[in-house]
Amino acid sequence: MAQTTAPATVLTPAVPLAAGERELRIDLFRGLALWLIFIDHLSPDLLTWFTIRNYGFCDAAEIFIFISGYTAAFVYGRAMRESGFVIATARIMKRVWQIYVAHVFIVVIFLGEIEYAVRSSDNPFFSQEMRVVDFIQHPGIVLLQTLLLRFRPLNIDVLPLYVVLMFFLPLILWLMKWKADVTLALSVVLYALTLHYDWYLSVYPSGYWAFNPFAWQMLFVFGAWCALGGARRMSGLLASPVTLWVAVAYVAAAFFVTLTWYFPQLEPLLPRWLVQWMYPIDKTDMDILRFGHFLALAAITMRFVPKGWPGLQSPWLRPLILCGTHSLEIFCLGVFLAFAGYFVLIETSGGIGLHFLVALVGILIMSAVAWVNSWYKRTDDRDTSRIGGTGGNADIVGGR
Repeated sequence: MAQTTAPATVLTPAVPLAAGERELRIDLFRGLALWLIFIDHLSPDLLTWFTIRNYGFCDAAEIFIFISGYTAAFVYGRAMRESGFVIATARIMKRVWQIYVAHVFIVVIFLGEIEYAVRSSDNPFFSQEMRVVDFIQHPGIVLLQTLLLRFRPLNIDVLPLYVVLMFFLPLILWLMKWKADVTLALSVVLYALTLHYDWYLSVYPSGYWAFNPFAWQMLFVFGAWCALGGARRMSGLLASPVTLWVAVAYVAAAFFVTLTWYFPQLEPLLPRWLVQWMYPIDKTDMDILRFGHFLALAAITMRFVPKGWPGLQSPWLRPLILCGTHSLEIFCLGVFLAFAGYFVLIETSGGIGLHFLVALVGILIMSAVAWVNSWYKRTDDRDTSRIGGTGGNADIVGGR
């Protein structure tokens, strides 16, 4: 009788891990994204010179969304493979609910923080700057719109996007189980149609989502595709010296373009046809140049930070890894700290020294909270193992 082999499934992780083992590179770069987001929100006029958004087309948002798609598919793809579609969907919906509750909570607390700042300083600037004037005038309507994901103050646009993307994750995984490459192609088609027909979701009281889910879904799906075998199939391409040099050339070209934003005398060096073609480089619809810049940075990073990189064990990187491990909590905390620091800097007209001090204090607080969360989790795991349960990292999406 001929021997048969089990058919391969596309819901196989790109990076095999032992039970309870974490992919520390994911935590590292997710933590880095959280720190960069905090700094960008804290001092958009000064400290952002030390983040990536002033040196190319993309910023920390691309890192965060890609990693979110990667980790979501990695965890729940395994759950779908082992427990079936219904169980995996139930787990995903539980996570969606947690993110949704976190979003509502952060908006309500953030509104209170802003209102306190306005009243204590007698300065309406903060309510206007953070786009919460409507809350002061119509609090009941604003709270209802918050529940519908249609109202959000400044700097709280990532979580609604994350809620929507995670809500559709069961469909994404089901399609990838059928044909992963076709699923990615459908995502690209949706992205292209969004740009062509200008599809968007509206917000209250006017405008549209700062992160258009119809466009940003492509980066999330691409992350899921990479997690479920795509990265493994691209390993030869990523290892090619040609890929590395193309990525370096793209990053260098993007850096030169951004220099023209601050030094207009350099702009005549760019061909006029190129300027007309590439502007505007839209963040709301994730311009293709932003996506390309992210891919170039990712290709370079994978070359110099491979799996098992010794630096991942460095105590200097431990705070970043811990923040990435508890990303949902740290993101929420970072929003509060960024506005508090922004309030201090505006009210005191602080110089560069105070900017750095406020940023350092915020990062230390975020790292300390992440360490406390990790300590609690280790304690819970030990207690569970003593009474015969099982510990470990069953769900690493967003930290737990």
